[in-house]
Amino acid sequence: MKKIFALLLSAVIILCLSGCSLITIDGENYGNATDYKGNGAIGLSVSTQNNPFFVTLVEGAKAAAQKAGVQLTVVDAGDDASKQVSDIEDLISKNISVLIVNPVDSDTVSGVVQTAVNKGVKVISADRIVNGVEIDCQIASDNVLGAELATQFIVDKLGEGAKVAELQGTNGASAAIDRGKGFHNIADSKLKVVASQTANFDRTEGMNVMENMLQANGDIQAVFAANDEMALGAVKAIAGARKNIIVVGFDATDDAIASIKDGEMSATIAQQPDLIGSTAVDTAIQLINGETVEKSIPVEVTLITAENAG
Repeated sequence: MKKIFALLLSAVIILCLSGCSLITIDGENYGNATDYKGNGAIGLSVSTQNNPFFVTLVEGAKAAAQKAGVQLTVVDAGDDASKQVSDIEDLISKNISVLIVNPVDSDTVSGVVQTAVNKGVKVISADRIVNGVEIDCQIASDNVLGAELATQFIVDKLGEGAKVAELQGTNGASAAIDRGKGFHNIADSKLKVVASQTANFDRTEGMNVMENMLQANGDIQAVFAANDEMALGAVKAIAGARKNIIVVGFDATDDAIASIKDGEMSATIAQQPDLIGSTAVDTAIQLINGETVEKSIPVEVTLITAENAG
């Protein structure tokens, strides 16, 4: 009798498992994730909204969602990688259909993004990549090319061998890595890099780091900052030191454009954060509808100087 019962129990378990499209074990989701559809909503996890670039990205996403009539939930990590992991876990628990993620750290977020993929949630990265996970689409500016354009501008203005400093972005962020790569692609052979330090994409840190750099290297001739916030901080430090130094940023924020017009910053790289946000939502809708999308969608960048700042 016990043997018959055990056989029946085994048969029931097999039937249950084969009939389920998703199996949950210890909080992780496994099984046939291709059957997962979600509730038709989109979740956007943004690294921070304490930065005009990402505010504009979110605005672009919201405008596209409103136009299409789809539900979009936005969560702000506040540049805290651990909080972002928690935010994404919460979005997954709400059965969203598509996750758009703008990582604080491209490595730290990979585990929770893999959990989303395992469940069947479609995933799009915006502006920054997710390392080590096969996602549906990456939407970003060509950060390497943008930094190369910015650095070549310095070479064109000062000539080869000029002394230059680099303000790096947040460690681990793919945008910081790619912009650093683009800078060094040009600078290592054509310029003399006398200082290179992170200022975490932050204006106040940019000012403080630049002040320290100037104390150690008073003959710096140019600065490449991996975003405009750090560039604007550097401008303030340079003004305080009463020096004339070329400062080139990245993002073409309103404050940076105004600074270029005022003759403070020399140049910046124009991205289109609103287009990145709207393209991410439009692509998410395509995925919800079962359409095939490109694995990588580049968004154009251009060099902005006093001549074309508008």
